[in-house]
Amino acid sequence: MTPDDFNYISALLKNRSGLVLSQDKAYLLESRLMPVARNSGMQSVEELISKMRMTSDSGLITNVTEAMTTNESFFFRDQKPFDLFRDELLPELMENRASEKSMRIWSAAASSGQEAYTLAILLKEAGAKMAGWRCDIVGTDISHEILDKAREGVYTQFEVQRGMPIQLLVKYFDKYDDQWQIKPEIRKSVAFKYFNLLDSLKPLGKFDIVYCRNVLIYFDPETKTKVLSEIAKIMPPDGMLVLGGAETVLGISERFTPVKGKRGVYELVQ
Repeated sequence: MTPDDFNYISALLKNRSGLVLSQDKAYLLESRLMPVARNSGMQSVEELISKMRMTSDSGLITNVTEAMTTNESFFFRDQKPFDLFRDELLPELMENRASEKSMRIWSAAASSGQEAYTLAILLKEAGAKMAGWRCDIVGTDISHEILDKAREGVYTQFEVQRGMPIQLLVKYFDKYDDQWQIKPEIRKSVAFKYFNLLDSLKPLGKFDIVYCRNVLIYFDPETKTKVLSEIAKIMPPDGMLVLGGAETVLGISERFTPVKGKRGVYELVQ
């Protein structure tokens, strides 16, 4: 891939998704885009880029963007953020919302749905405490293909083995041959929607808890600041933001501050 082609694709991806690629990631472009080229009847990534330059084919551009922004996910990833949700964030939110008995949770960049479904399972595990509550979980992503997989809720043996405790697997999944599907009651509790984090978040509505984990690491500082500012606008004063272990708001956003004793959790600056 020529430097000119790399720069063209890099600029397109940053504009469309916020993803920032350094020159040392050229190999990643090659490996991710070769299947797109073949599926489009082309022999090389260079041919793919040449066609994109000449035609501005929106379908092709979408396929390229989705190929580069689809990242892996797995159930109970990193564990600690979900322990915090079960033991501290959820009880605190239930206390604060006791009168209206309603809450909304957002899984940003939801990928194939494991994070959103993990949260749904934890809510189900809360049992009688959640009786009478309305709990909306929304998972969003920029890839239509990965959202279709999330809605279907079907995972391989390898995918469910990555984090899902066996007792919860048996309880909340149905087995079909060598695959597992989330039970309908859990699938129905999560709404998956297409959404680009670079857009205004207002159409999504307000969220009490936002999980935006392992997303900001792909953005440049300016984009990180913009996204965090937009997230702040759709949270109530007592809302909570959960970021990935390698992410922080320090030096990036003045809208959030770390919550003492809750690693990876941030609250709005009042």
